[in-house]
Amino acid sequence: MDIGTISFYGLIFGILGTSLGGIIGAFLNIKSNKFLSFILEFAAGLMTAIVCFDLIPEALKIINITKCIFGIFIGIISMIFCDNIVNSCYKNDKKSSNSLLKTGIIIAIGLAIHNFPEGLAIGAGFESSSTLGFKLAIAIALHDIPEGVSISLPLKSAGTSKRKSIIITFLSGLTTGIGAFAGSILGSISLDLIGISLAFAAGAMLYIVSCELIPESKNMYKGRFASLGNMFGLILGILAQLI
Repeated sequence: MDIGTISFYGLIFGILGTSLGGIIGAFLNIKSNKFLSFILEFAAGLMTAIVCFDLIPEALKIINITKCIFGIFIGIISMIFCDNIVNSCYKNDKKSSNSLLKTGIIIAIGLAIHNFPEGLAIGAGFESSSTLGFKLAIAIALHDIPEGVSISLPLKSAGTSKRKSIIITFLSGLTTGIGAFAGSILGSISLDLIGISLAFAAGAMLYIVSCELIPESKNMYKGRFASLGNMFGLILGILAQLI
């Protein structure tokens, strides 16, 4: 399969899942802090599962533990940098709507970063075999749906229009196609780069879970219902391994 076709499949499957989730989140007419906190922690649980059962195990199949930790560390540092940039835009405003807006933007940035190594995996998978490539692409598209919801719902709840929420979610999926293009090239050049990219995404998502999603959820609602969202997200992420 040629590079153009692989890139096209990566782009389509990457956009499909996140955009569908973005549309669902944009049209959910829910303003309850209790439910919003549930969604944020659901995304946290799902991301934790992706990190523990997808990204890090796949990275360790390709690179050694030292390179994996290096990639995770760089991912965390990069998200701290991105977080500081977003914080500077809202440092003088403590309104809850802007807090939700910041959370939505941070999730979008983090998932865009995360989608790139997913694209790498798709590209490398197609380089190995069409069957593996399509299996990875379909699995990624399915688990991108709740991720899309986790981007658009906080944005819409913060006052962002449905159209803009969907567009931002759509844009976060574009990096999958870019990653598929890179993966189709790098897969035959350097597997180490793919492994480090997977570890990088794991670090970025660990930061989002620990420093954004869970703290924001607890600020909105302190009951156990939100924590159940975290558990359900983790379970869904585990079930996704069966695909």
